[in-house]
Amino acid sequence: MIADNAYPALVLNADYRPLSYYPLSLWSWRDAVSALVLDKVVVQAQYDRVVRSARDSVRLPSVIALREYVRMERSPQLTRYNIYLRDGFACLYCGSRDDLTFDHVNPRCRGGETTWENTATACSPCNRAKGSKSLKESGLTFARKPYRPSVADLQRMGRRFPPNHLHASWADYLYWDVSLDP
Repeated sequence: MIADNAYPALVLNADYRPLSYYPLSLWSWRDAVSALVLDKVVVQAQYDRVVRSARDSVRLPSVIALREYVRMERSPQLTRYNIYLRDGFACLYCGSRDDLTFDHVNPRCRGGETTWENTATACSPCNRAKGSKSLKESGLTFARKPYRPSVADLQRMGRRFPPNHLHASWADYLYWDVSLDP
């Protein structure tokens, strides 16, 4: 029996670009084979591993492209993860990458809302130092001001953080750019 997390398939949109870079758009081998059987994807590359049913055998796909283009949202969802991604997984106050939280620039207890422009990635020490104070009262300053990112901004940031495992067959479809500034 093959574990579900073994042999993941890289999922490309119909334009042959990954649906997502971070997290990387991967499907389990079961989902990839199901989509293949339902004729929803085109196989671009395969693993050497074969799975068999009572009537058929299939090499496991390592790269698949959707037959129909999936339109990407114009504005990304405001989530903790996307805030971290926008901010490059670093505190916007001191640059630390340890013990990250997120901070309301204008504290909620002072009427601050949870918006892109009012949230920032902060390490725990900076978040505690700021507390319920305004930015000016806390004496902290931003390395970069929080902003509302586009989907393209988050995709670009995601390419700065390649996953630990990249199968060789994925290389032609992934464009990691570690030279980008956050």
